[in-house]
Amino acid sequence: MWLESEAWAAGAAPAPQGMQQILITTVAPLALLIVIFYFMLIRPQTKRAGDHEKMLKALKRNDEVVTNGGLIGRIAEIGDRVLTLEIAPNVRIRVERAQVMSLSSYGKTAGAKKE
Repeated sequence: MWLESEAWAAGAAPAPQGMQQILITTVAPLALLIVIFYFMLIRPQTKRAGDHEKMLKALKRNDEVVTNGGLIGRIAEIGDRVLTLEIAPNVRIRVERAQVMSLSSYGKTAGAKKE
């Protein structure tokens, strides 16, 4: 008696047309969500990481950089993993290359006029 209602609820398998409807209403939104996440989150992040890696490889002496900690300095020495930054006259610090956030634009004015 107890299992009789469950047996009626199970019923027969849905018709092929019903299966298509189920796929459209459940799988299609999930696939659309995955595509949106890829183009809005994953792809831009991997592109940004690739650009950062290229910038780190292209660093050279006398480049002015900003670290993740907010320090601004000029590269005095370059190693494979460590940079020496001069942050003030005769003040040098060592920083891991991966901690360089970007090249600095401080002190450089766009279209500076020559007088």
